[in-house]
Amino acid sequence: MRSRSDRLLRLVRRPRVPAVIAALTLLVTLVAPGLAGAQEPAPGNNYTIATDITFAPFEFQDESGKLVGIDMDLLAAIAEDQGFTYQVNAVGFDAALQAVTGGQANGMIAGMSITDARKATFDFSDPYFESGVQMGVLESNDSVTSYEDLRGKSVAVKNGTEGATYAESIKDQYGFTTKYFADSSSMFDEVRTGNSAAVFEDYPVLAYGIKQGNGFKTVTDKVPGASYGFAVAKGQNAQLLQEFNTGLANLKASGQYDEILDTYLNSDASDDDNSILGLIKSTYPLLLEGLWLTIVLTVVSIAIALVLGAIFGLFRVSTNIVLRGIGTTYVDVFRGTPLLVQAFFIYFGIPAALDFQMSAFTAGIITLSLNAGAYMAEIVRGGILSVDKGQMEASRSLGISYLKSMQKVVMPQAVRTMIPSYINQFVITLKDTSILSVIGLAELTQTGRIIIARNFQSFNMWLIIGVMYFIIIMALTKLSNRLEKRINK
Repeated sequence: MRSRSDRLLRLVRRPRVPAVIAALTLLVTLVAPGLAGAQEPAPGNNYTIATDITFAPFEFQDESGKLVGIDMDLLAAIAEDQGFTYQVNAVGFDAALQAVTGGQANGMIAGMSITDARKATFDFSDPYFESGVQMGVLESNDSVTSYEDLRGKSVAVKNGTEGATYAESIKDQYGFTTKYFADSSSMFDEVRTGNSAAVFEDYPVLAYGIKQGNGFKTVTDKVPGASYGFAVAKGQNAQLLQEFNTGLANLKASGQYDEILDTYLNSDASDDDNSILGLIKSTYPLLLEGLWLTIVLTVVSIAIALVLGAIFGLFRVSTNIVLRGIGTTYVDVFRGTPLLVQAFFIYFGIPAALDFQMSAFTAGIITLSLNAGAYMAEIVRGGILSVDKGQMEASRSLGISYLKSMQKVVMPQAVRTMIPSYINQFVITLKDTSILSVIGLAELTQTGRIIIARNFQSFNMWLIIGVMYFIIIMALTKLSNRLEKRINK
């Protein structure tokens, strides 16, 4: 019968690949080009323009995935007129504001109202559209026909819009409350579910949605609102602002400005097939692109998190108080703060503080990796502590060093304990990718929001996306379970 010492010596002598070093080298190779490219400043007259992506008819994606709308067409025409180039960073209205103030974008066009409060932070172009506000309710709602009927009810509004400002100005007079949403589609869904009685929306947006069959109707006259303007950060990008103003004046003089507005404000109603099969047929290329980005984000982030988890997990069980303190701090910080806050801090906060630019993809990878790495570290710590202390003591009694004993004796046994938790963390990270939509990554959830902003078919689209998530997660779970069984044989 073989002794425990014999088994330990055999384990120590077994050659193994330095997996951690190899993984680190591979991951740095994958991520480094993205970091280097993201940090390159926009040269000369090549600009990065931030925008919303769910604000039809001003900006939305058409069936082919191309960004279109009044704002997008105006920007393209002005760029051609003035001879500058640009790339659009579609991140949502709130994130676009932060992208400009944080230096991630040179300018912003997103149906943004010119207000005195915003003038303190932004410099605006000449107004390019005169807006106004209307109240909308469901077509089937005959009980709300005026502001007086809103008493005791809730009203859905979108962050930073004229509709929100107007609703706030009259809510005390008419006795209703307001609920804020990040995009128009969520605001309309709030009313569809019956949680709010009406929406206050900029009239072109509301009119466009009604024409596309979103199931709403207007019940009040248009209230004049503020004008829309192109914005840059206060005191910056004066040349871009001047080029926009000059180009806008040229478009108005040539009549091209009116043609662009007519294209969207006087467009015909959509005759698209909005059944589930029709939506799958018309949107599957975009959905597959979103799904692919979701998988890439998950796989790369989990790979990096495995390395971080191994390093900081070993720190957590180290006998060195400094290393143990570093490991504990890392885990506490990233487990003790919301993933959403981490995404905003990494994408907007750090580049603004250190004066450099970072792509949304790089920020997303860093955010998910650091967050998942903290949980991986706890999985590693738990796995190591699950191994009987006698294993380490026996190894050390044979004269084997601490690190060698950990590498050859403890870790191989601990990894078998960790595998189920690793699989669970993989699934959690895949679902967490949806949070990265706040920084403009068009993963699967964000792709769904973009499509809904165009066709207003929220129930069918969320059903399709939910089924896609279910299929991919179940497939991965079954595959991982089979792998777990093979390893534990």
